[in-house]
Amino acid sequence: MSDKSRFERRLLCIGAGHVGGPTMAMIAAKCPRYEVTVVDVNAERIGAWQSDALPIYEPGLLQIVKQVRGRNLFFSTDIAGAIDKAEIIFVSVNTPTKTFGEGAGKAPDLQYWEKTARTILEASRGGKIVVEKSTLPVRTAHAMDRILNSNRKGIHFEVLSNPEFLAEGTAIRDLEFPDRVLIGSHQTPEGGAARDALVEIYANWVPRERIITSNVWSAELSKLASNAFLAQRISSINSISALCERTAADVGEVSHAIGLDGRIGNRFLNASVGFGGSCFRKDILSLIYISETCGLQEVAGYWQGVLAINEYQKRRFVQTIVNAMFDTVTDKRIALLGFAFKKDTADTRDSPAILIARKLLDERAVVVVSDPKALANARLDLAGAPADRLLFEENPYHAARGAHALAILTEWDDYRSLDFQAIFDSMAKPAFIFDGRNILDHEALHGIGFNVFPIGKPALTHL
Repeated sequence: MSDKSRFERRLLCIGAGHVGGPTMAMIAAKCPRYEVTVVDVNAERIGAWQSDALPIYEPGLLQIVKQVRGRNLFFSTDIAGAIDKAEIIFVSVNTPTKTFGEGAGKAPDLQYWEKTARTILEASRGGKIVVEKSTLPVRTAHAMDRILNSNRKGIHFEVLSNPEFLAEGTAIRDLEFPDRVLIGSHQTPEGGAARDALVEIYANWVPRERIITSNVWSAELSKLASNAFLAQRISSINSISALCERTAADVGEVSHAIGLDGRIGNRFLNASVGFGGSCFRKDILSLIYISETCGLQEVAGYWQGVLAINEYQKRRFVQTIVNAMFDTVTDKRIALLGFAFKKDTADTRDSPAILIARKLLDERAVVVVSDPKALANARLDLAGAPADRLLFEENPYHAARGAHALAILTEWDDYRSLDFQAIFDSMAKPAFIFDGRNILDHEALHGIGFNVFPIGKPALTHL
C-alpha cells in the first residue's frame, strides 16, 4: 500500500499564490488524514514551493510548509491529473481588474477563472465539490455552476463560496485563529451535503461557532463588503488627518478618542499614506461596478469616494515633501524606507510607495528605495524609470547616506529602532523626515535636529 492510498480525502487547490499556498499548508498541518495538493501553471512558482525559498514571504509560513511538505502536502504542475483524483477543489486563481473592454478599470477580469472552470470540467471523470477561494463578484458561482453542469458526461458539480479573510503579514495567524470561516452553498440537499463536507475540514481546528454558513450570494458579497468597510475606515481617518494638519489637531489623539467609542472600535484607524495590497482597491472597484450595473449610482458614488480619498492622500504626501523642501526636490536625494504595502510581506501590489516614487521621479528627485523584503518587486514596479535617478539599497543606513530627506512608507518594526543620530549625521542638511506611517518618536527626532513632518500632526521644524 502506498503512502498516498491511506489518505481519507483528497483536496486540491488550483493556484499557488498568496491565498492558495498558505491556506492549503494550514489545512495540511491541521488535517494529516487528508492529501492536499497545490497546482499552478507557473512551473517556477511550483519549484519555489518545493524549496526553502518560497515564492511569497509570510511570517511562520516556511516552518509550516517544511512540516507537511512531502507528508500530506504536495505541489505539482500536473493540473489535469490532480483534478481527476481530487474530491474537493479550491479555486484560487488571479482575478485582476479588467484593463480592456466593458467594465475596464472596474470589473474583475474573469478569464483565468473561466479557463480554470473549463479545465476542471475537461479533466473530471466524476463529480466534484468546487470551492471559490478567489475574491469574485456576486453571482460568479452561478456562472461557474452553469459551465460545470452544462456537460454531457452525466456528472454533477456542487459549487461553494468560501471567501478568504487573510491579511498579509498575519496570514498564518489568521488561518489558525480565524475570526470566522464563511461557507456559502446552494439551499438544496446536494448543496447542504457539500457545505457539510467543507465544514468538516475546518472543524478540525476552528471552533464550530466560528464556522458561518449562508447562501452563495451572501458569501460572495460579504467578502467584497468586508474589504470595502475596512478600506472605508482608513480613508475616513486619512480625510481627518488632512483636516488635523490644517487646524493643529493631532490625528493620533482624535483616532484614540474615536476608537474608545464601543460602537466604532479602534481597528483600522491609523492615519497613513494610504492603503494598498491586492484586495482593497480591486474589491471596491468590483463593488462599484456591480452597483452601477444594478442602477445604484449613489451607492457606486459612495464607494468611489473611498478610493478618491486614498489617491488624494498619496498625492498630498508628495505635495508635503515638495512644499517643505523649499518647493523643489530636483536633484535632491530622497530615501524611501519601505516599499511593501504593509510590514511583514514582500507584496507591493497597489502599494502607496509606487505612486509616491513615481511622483518624486517626475519632480526629478534622486529616489533611493529601501525595503527588507520587497526590493525585487520594487524593481519591477518601477521598471522604465530613469536609471540615473532611481537607486535600490536594502540597508537603510546606506540609503540615508547623503540624503536630503527620509520618507517612511512601510511600518516595518526595524525602522522604529534605527540609530537616527547616526542617520542624521550622514545626511545633507537641513535634514527632513516624512513619517508616512506615524511610527517614529517625532519629538526625539526633532531633538536630534530633523525637520519632522508626520501624517495628521503638527510639523516640528527648525526652519
